[in-house]
Amino acid sequence: MDKSLVIEQLTQLLDEKIAVLRVNLDSLIEARNNEDKCTVGDKYETGRAMTQMELEKTQVQLAKTEDIKTTLSKIDVKTAFQEIEFGSLVETNNGNYFFSIAFGKIDIKGESVFCLSPVSPIGKIMSGKKAGDKALFQGKDFEIQSVK
Repeated sequence: MDKSLVIEQLTQLLDEKIAVLRVNLDSLIEARNNEDKCTVGDKYETGRAMTQMELEKTQVQLAKTEDIKTTLSKIDVKTAFQEIEFGSLVETNNGNYFFSIAFGKIDIKGESVFCLSPVSPIGKIMSGKKAGDKALFQGKDFEIQSVK
């Protein structure tokens, strides 16, 4: 497994999510601005308030996704790790893990990689471990085969 491929895939997925959020944001802004004031004032105000709430929620999601992308961009693919920490790509007997951003499972060239935050429960347990070390998480034994 190549760390640069993992980062490339994650960046692409985040870019796609950002693009969708921006389209949604534009649509919500347009809907809010074009809302016709009907004769029933309460109905207009309720619809406008709901649109405003959706708009704010989408703005928060967009900001968080952009922050996640910024965090991901700080990882240097050339850095070789001896122990598990932020930016480590880890191969275990129970799968591949990329300790970077909390994104979940992605597939690259037929292999699955779980992208997790180093402060996730499994990240905390594996932090500082080296190739050859073992960890126990939720009743499963993990043998660390490599840290990249």
